[in-house]
Amino acid sequence: MAVFALTMINGPNYDTSRPRRGQDGWDEHAAFMDRLVADGFVVLGGPIGDGQQVLVVVEAADEPQVRARLADDPWERMEILSIGAIRPWTIWLDGRRPVTG
Repeated sequence: MAVFALTMINGPNYDTSRPRRGQDGWDEHAAFMDRLVADGFVVLGGPIGDGQQVLVVVEAADEPQVRARLADDPWERMEILSIGAIRPWTIWLDGRRPVTG
């Protein structure tokens, strides 16, 4: 599996007067993302910088698989959050995993 770093951006229906966890459909979005973590697809994720973008690290076969898996996100359908960029990421250092041979 390859690793991809995604930046997710706020969509046109993101309500800037409310915090991220206060957006419409938060519970459904959170449950969806939790399932992707449990499946091993999402490795890391959360808001970055000033919180206007989200960084998500995933393991997938290719970019089309990344797009297909995230297409079912309730926030994608509601235009609250969408993929801004998908970048393949070659990881050379990873303190979360034991070093092998």
